[in-house]
Amino acid sequence: MTQPNIVLICVDQWRGDALSAAGHPVVRTPYLDRLAARGTRFSRAYSATPTCVPARVALMTGQSQEAHGRVGYTDGIPFDRTHPVSLPRELGRAGYQTMAIGKMHVWPERSRIGFDDVLLHDGYLHFARRRDKRDLREVDDYLPWLRKQPGATADEDYTDNGLDCNTVVARPWDKPESLHPTNWAAAEAVNWLYRRDPTRPFFLYLSFHRPHAPLDPPQWAFDQYVGGEPSDPIVGDWTADWDEFRRDGAADALVGRQSDDVHHRAKAGYYGHMSHIDQQINRFLDALGEHGLRDNTVVVFVSDHGDMMGDHDMYRKGYAYEGSAHVPLIVSAPAGTGPAGGVVDQVTELRDVMPTLLDLAGVPVPEGVDGRSLAPYLRGEAAPGWRASLHGEHAILGQSCQWVTDGRQKFVWLSGKGNEQFFDLTEDPHEEHNLVNDPAREEEVARWRQLLVNALSGREEGYVVNGRLVPGREPLSLLAHARHAAGSGA
Repeated sequence: MTQPNIVLICVDQWRGDALSAAGHPVVRTPYLDRLAARGTRFSRAYSATPTCVPARVALMTGQSQEAHGRVGYTDGIPFDRTHPVSLPRELGRAGYQTMAIGKMHVWPERSRIGFDDVLLHDGYLHFARRRDKRDLREVDDYLPWLRKQPGATADEDYTDNGLDCNTVVARPWDKPESLHPTNWAAAEAVNWLYRRDPTRPFFLYLSFHRPHAPLDPPQWAFDQYVGGEPSDPIVGDWTADWDEFRRDGAADALVGRQSDDVHHRAKAGYYGHMSHIDQQINRFLDALGEHGLRDNTVVVFVSDHGDMMGDHDMYRKGYAYEGSAHVPLIVSAPAGTGPAGGVVDQVTELRDVMPTLLDLAGVPVPEGVDGRSLAPYLRGEAAPGWRASLHGEHAILGQSCQWVTDGRQKFVWLSGKGNEQFFDLTEDPHEEHNLVNDPAREEEVARWRQLLVNALSGREEGYVVNGRLVPGREPLSLLAHARHAAGSGA
């Protein structure tokens, strides 16, 4: 059997509900909808550790957070030393030419983690700019390209418009659209198709920095949404559990209410990025077809995590809630693999992408990978023994936000004070009502609480003692085996 080419498209901070194919009332993603119609959409896909670094470790290693050890956000941990097994490395050993374009978010930034080559743009790069104070040409290929464009200056930067990469302030892109990082990534991917080795199958990782802030889509994309009817944020009856962290009106607040106009413009910038990316993905897929490659190429679309975007007066990521942890996942396999246009509602996670792609390529899945291949679902088959639930977590705001879900119900435990939440996602998909104290749900809550106890028993933080969840323990962002492998005291 001829090995298929593989294109893994990863976007940054794209909510799982933000596809028109998923029924979103505002966002329009016609080209991703077409990709889903040609493939399979996984409607209950999650990021178990929903921030950039740990999520991308799961994506590239096929491991759960218990295995890879990243349970929070920490920069400066050597990827290759900590995670010697990676998706590009396994595909490379099997004869694939491997290429990454866009955001990697590994350290050191030029680590190729098994790719033959990398064209890099990670975004603002706080770690390099503020701590290392390095020449950004060492860690970013987009920026020197930008400075070479007609009319650009020697100190041109994509931060010239003054926006921050972690705030809700939104405004249109201030340069020609062709200079936008989204266009750059797509253009470099199209150009690479001409330079690839035609004698080998290829694996291309096309990783867009947006819709992550700065919220600066092109003018047309911003206008498409800013003129729409403003909507009030969804606010649950449990948000007081986070009130101690509230900073209303602060542009970079994780928890806090924004004014109506700021909230509306933030959503216009966020959704505008999505429409822009949708079109640039179509640009690349059209080029793939023009090269005669589309029919023998697996195309995956996924995000590392979502964005609360004002839900429950929260922004950004790192939370257990659907806006943060639920991600889009579409897999379009070559024709003849199975029925097209299917929707799978089993709970899946980023760790499942690696074994899926290795399975479709006919490459053995290495030991230590605890993700599961989705290939049976792509063929329209059952997958016996599929996980009944998923454990997720993230250290955030001085505590660990722990959760277990099957995509239909969810139990959340906040380690700081031990607050508990229970949501019926089937009846309450926006998590507006905490049912943890509902007498009619007592047995269900007890069952889900026990699942979390089982997941956390024996953990070094001491979250479980004598079979009970214990609040107030110091949260970790790296488990001991990850710290040891990295040689880090973080």
